[in-house]
Amino acid sequence: MILFPPRISRREFLKIASLGLSAVALPDWLLKRPASPALPDFPQGRKLGRVLGGKVEVKARPDENSATVQELFEDSVVEWGAEVVGSRPLWYTQRFVETPLGYIYAPNLQPVWHRPNTPLTELPSGEGMWVEVTVPYVDLILANPPARSPWLKYTATPRLYYSQIMWADQIKTDEQNQVWYRVSDRYGGFGDFFWAAGEAFRPLQAEELSPISPEVENKLVRVDVTYQTLSCLEDEHEVYFCRVSTGPKINSKEKPGGVWATPLGKHTIWRKLVSVHMTGGTTGGGYDLPGIGWTTLFASKGMAIHSTFWHNNYGIPQSHGCVNCMPEDAQWIFRWTLPVVPIESGDITVSGQASTKVLVVET
Repeated sequence: MILFPPRISRREFLKIASLGLSAVALPDWLLKRPASPALPDFPQGRKLGRVLGGKVEVKARPDENSATVQELFEDSVVEWGAEVVGSRPLWYTQRFVETPLGYIYAPNLQPVWHRPNTPLTELPSGEGMWVEVTVPYVDLILANPPARSPWLKYTATPRLYYSQIMWADQIKTDEQNQVWYRVSDRYGGFGDFFWAAGEAFRPLQAEELSPISPEVENKLVRVDVTYQTLSCLEDEHEVYFCRVSTGPKINSKEKPGGVWATPLGKHTIWRKLVSVHMTGGTTGGGYDLPGIGWTTLFASKGMAIHSTFWHNNYGIPQSHGCVNCMPEDAQWIFRWTLPVVPIESGDITVSGQASTKVLVVET
């Protein structure tokens, strides 16, 4: 089935924003609201797909030229069946996802799961904790209006999406026993704080940052911008492989790389962050993205290997110079490369040779 859970209306959102959520108390609207589900009731235990972009067409067959049986809009969620090879002429990816409604071109769906959590009622220790979104999406309530981040100025209902990672520094429980986390970008943000339903987040554990093969000294990450692949090599033996999306090729006649090309050559990882807010570019051609997980910076211009939630089109150039990965791939690379990142800070910067090399090639 397809699911269209209710959003907070624009009027309700503006009312919340005008009230503001202080650092010490929740507003009356949340304390006295009628009992209602904190999260949309998506099915659990089944793979789902979240519609990306403004609108997608559902096809009768896995063929771009087949009949359109329905149109779906951004953030609609469908059950994800089999992935099949279909036909979309002149496009690299030929994968379609079978859904109960028909077939959807795979790059137009973010693979997601609905895994709500039992929220904590108190922070475990220290200043806060890293939390990952484990549901298709969760609505946010701005805690300290007015909005500062550019992305917030173009949406009445800001959201976080499956696999995004944020920093939670406060927990509150309202009169309906709904637990709320106050989340923000610990690094790179503009100073915006949000309240969000605690069930949507899973606290990260220290072992999820533990190093992989720390005894191996000779490690190399190899990124091929021609084939859009990434390999992790130990003593020249490949131990991990995944498809990625880099910036456009520098020598591409159809779409020259220019400023957005992933820089070729051998680089040294100089900073790693569990999560960071990324902003760059100019109006109409830039980006402003919170909660980007498993970020491994390797080039002086801020190019990084990182998790991606806004597209599912790995195998073709799709980025502004970074190396876009599926979340599970970005996390593995993050753990395997040096330096090791402590979970307390979720951030480390190094200099010199005490880190893994990244070789970017164009074959």
